[in-house]
Amino acid sequence: MIERRILIGIVAGALGGALCIAAMEGLSAPTGFPLMAIPFATLIVMVMGSPDAEPAQQRALVGGHLVSTLVGLAVVHLLGPGHWTAALAVGLSMVAMHLTRTFHPPAGIDPLVAVVNDMPWSFFASPVAIGALALALFAFVWHNGVVRKAADTPPWPRRWW
Repeated sequence: MIERRILIGIVAGALGGALCIAAMEGLSAPTGFPLMAIPFATLIVMVMGSPDAEPAQQRALVGGHLVSTLVGLAVVHLLGPGHWTAALAVGLSMVAMHLTRTFHPPAGIDPLVAVVNDMPWSFFASPVAIGALALALFAFVWHNGVVRKAADTPPWPRRWW
């Protein structure tokens, strides 16, 4: 049987994930840019469901998306859109995330989206940076305000940087 504290943490994480998805989809509807275009669903599942995992920490969450998006945008603006340049952008973003200690697997799709869709530089700010920062803020409030009180869990993030 699952310990009560752990079960509360699981349910609270799932509820927080559902609320976060609903909020982000609601906010993206007026922009006409669906959040499905970047991996916010997988990101939310990771951060809300496994908050202690290293890729779910705020450095990886925010940094991984920013770094990989910058790589993707640089590649598409230097080499143009295409399947091979998209593959190159994803590979380079993996290296860049490792080198900056911001490895976040869901961010691997950002350069793919940037290159395949020939995205403008504004893609970096909206939806990527705004979405990653909004999720980090939501996760901070949820994990430290709701889950921590209900399930006696450690604070999130484990360290700030």
